[in-house]
Amino acid sequence: MSRAAELSRTKLRYTLRLYVTGTTPMSRRAIMNINGICAEHLAGRYDLEILDIYQHPRSAKDERIVATPTLVKVLPHPLRRIFGDLSNRERVLLDLDLKPKE
Repeated sequence: MSRAAELSRTKLRYTLRLYVTGTTPMSRRAIMNINGICAEHLAGRYDLEILDIYQHPRSAKDERIVATPTLVKVLPHPLRRIFGDLSNRERVLLDLDLKPKE
């Protein structure tokens, strides 16, 4: 990746939504994992909204959430959905375009 592309990528602001189901162990792990990833790789460059589908069923329906936890990368485009507790950091970083594909 060129230096200009790398600089452009590091200046992007991310908008993320994490859909969870209550305070299940998997929901708690997903929250902990995405908070760690954001702190390490997106410090000061992200907005993270955590939505419990029990409290926000309309949002989940509008977003077509069929499983939880689901992380939705709204911005930058393209939109991406990542399912599970987000413990596979390498996969999450690739899906969020935070790590160059080899």
